Amino acid sequence: MMEMNVCGTSTWMTQELEGFRDAVRRFVASEVAPHQQRWREQQHVDRALWHKGGAMGILCADIPEQYGGSDGSFAHQAIVFEELGYAGDMAFGIHVHAIVAHYLLNQGTEAQKRKYLPKLASGEMVAAIAMSEPGAGSDLKGIRTSAVRTADGYKVNGSKTFISNGYLADLVLVVVKTDLEAGARGVSLLLLETKDNPGFRVGRILEKVGQKGQDTCELFFDDAHVALDNVLGGVEGQGFAQLMTELPYERTILGVAGVAAIERALRLTVDYTRERRAFGQALIEMQNTRFVLAEVKTEATVARIFIDRCIEDTIAGRMDTVRASMAKYWISDLQCKAVDQCVQLFGGYGYMLEYPIAQMYVDARVQRIYGGANEIMKEIVARSL
Repeated sequence: MMEMNVCGTSTWMTQELEGFRDAVRRFVASEVAPHQQRWREQQHVDRALWHKGGAMGILCADIPEQYGGSDGSFAHQAIVFEELGYAGDMAFGIHVHAIVAHYLLNQGTEAQKRKYLPKLASGEMVAAIAMSEPGAGSDLKGIRTSAVRTADGYKVNGSKTFISNGYLADLVLVVVKTDLEAGARGVSLLLLETKDNPGFRVGRILEKVGQKGQDTCELFFDDAHVALDNVLGGVEGQGFAQLMTELPYERTILGVAGVAAIERALRLTVDYTRERRAFGQALIEMQNTRFVLAEVKTEATVARIFIDRCIEDTIAGRMDTVRASMAKYWISDLQCKAVDQCVQLFGGYGYMLEYPIAQMYVDARVQRIYGGANEIMKEIVARSL
């Protein structure tokens, strides 16, 4: 695969990381890229992929070895996300899986970390996080799913929607109200195991515009059971604070994936316009084509420099909510713009799903919605002024 990074080698890369990238690239080329169409048709990846990813050490690349992880930094995890992006994968829900692992690592009790992180790292358990509801998306204070404490745990009632990894999930981090009258202070995060849990039900895999290989589902809870010691962190009412603490990690990941997509779109389009001829010359020899590609390359370079700084700050533990929100909204907006410009240069072929650029077009749009709608990201940035 050709080098995609428009700036060459990122500032945070090392020789050790280059070796890791080569291994990840080979894994993606053999185990992920060839199966995209089949996964789109069945609407989920094969369960075996999770076990292979665990054996490869990419599911929890930045989780400490003492909890079963690969003991790397965020640089290792970012490489995984980049290589999946460069291959055009939008099916393997490793991003959500890694996010849940970080909720456990940073917010969980020691017992919760030791119980679940090794299983997430190995692929024995697939993780999902259930926030959005039919009547509450970005407004997390508006959720209605409730959890009532009983003698042996909690009974969870309600429903969630747009849940990535929902079909295959073994462990669902569920955002619930443990106190319906306490507002944000009544929100808790519960670790719900799906196996042998009769009150838990997976609805249909949702028919999306793009990202069809990703198992995005509705989830239903009808007195679903959660053990008493499966409140994340061990204390009720901490959920909203936990969400606000961990959401920057998720939004930085979306920025990493977005830049990788922009870089891939640029490379695909440069290659196509060099080969495609019209009016007796290659498309890339035409001024309009060259100016459009110059614009895309410039913006891709700016985005790369920005996300490299975000990756460095995440590695160092100093990434903040405001800059993560900037990265999420600005890069996803740019991703949609850049891919659209590239589609135009492909002409009619750009609208054919057999061409990767068309698949990238339909896969990109949701980046501006999930992980917090971009309008919410701008509000977070505005509050910092």
